[in-house]
Amino acid sequence: MTSLRNSLACALVLGFGSFAAAQDTVSHYEPLPSETLEQAIENFTTYNARVAEVLAREELSEQDMEDIHEYTYTIEIALAKINEELDALPIVLERVHIASEGHNAVELRAVGEVYLETAGVLSQ
Repeated sequence: MTSLRNSLACALVLGFGSFAAAQDTVSHYEPLPSETLEQAIENFTTYNARVAEVLAREELSEQDMEDIHEYTYTIEIALAKINEELDALPIVLERVHIASEGHNAVELRAVGEVYLETAGVLSQ
């Protein structure tokens, strides 16, 4: 049993070494910008569809994997923007809740519009 564990440990170390060497040769790509929530959702949707299309292939070539590698740069930027925008949404919704509960029409209109603008992007 100990020799099996040692063999597995050795294989893992060798595998990590190969991975580290491969990291040195991987090229990096310029992601598409996601400056607005709308743009981020569009990029997220489009590039996830591209990843799904490639992964649906029976065989994955090196070019297929490189394509996915490239797509992930844009997806990461898009997801960061989506998370940034959506992190604020519950806070704005709470302000809508409090303004409506307190019957504060002026505040409700102001924060309600901000809330609906962001939430509306998700509904499209």
